[in-house]
Amino acid sequence: MDIYKWKKEILYEREQKDLFFKHHVQSPIPFEYRLQFEKLQYYPPNPDFRFELKLHGHSDKKLLEIEDTKGNIRQFLRWGEFRFKIQNKQCVLQAYKSTPEEERLFIPFRDATSGKETYGAGRYLDIDYKENIGKDKWILDFNKAYNPWCAYSEDYACPFVPPENWLKMPIYAGEKIFVLRLDSSK
Repeated sequence: MDIYKWKKEILYEREQKDLFFKHHVQSPIPFEYRLQFEKLQYYPPNPDFRFELKLHGHSDKKLLEIEDTKGNIRQFLRWGEFRFKIQNKQCVLQAYKSTPEEERLFIPFRDATSGKETYGAGRYLDIDYKENIGKDKWILDFNKAYNPWCAYSEDYACPFVPPENWLKMPIYAGEKIFVLRLDSSK
């Protein structure tokens, strides 16, 4: 992996997201706050939180019901799991799909930064099929971890992170907690 190119891509993606949040009609930032929105806060890109991992597929793709922030129940298939180490501690995260045909893996997670430096309900990772780099090998990059849209507005309903995806150690990568600083002079 070319670290310079990887870091440049991460920073570019973040700039594009900030522009989307500030200007796009579908931004989750409430319209009345968009003029005061400047940018999201992130940990600096850190290659120690990027992994190339085998997806250990579950032979029995059990249905998991997850409640969302509006009290609705959403159904996900437990598709497989990623196994890796952080700070010499073994970690496991479950990857979910909404349907068997979906080409994206959904990995919601909480960690020791949740509610302190990052959104209290947890963060998400989406891994598209294009990030599959071999037979069942994927790029799991916590530098791309993001807050669900309910972190920006109560208008959105977001699935809670199942307890099986709560990590005990901190993940110092990706998006930090969103705080809108209102400037009364604007």
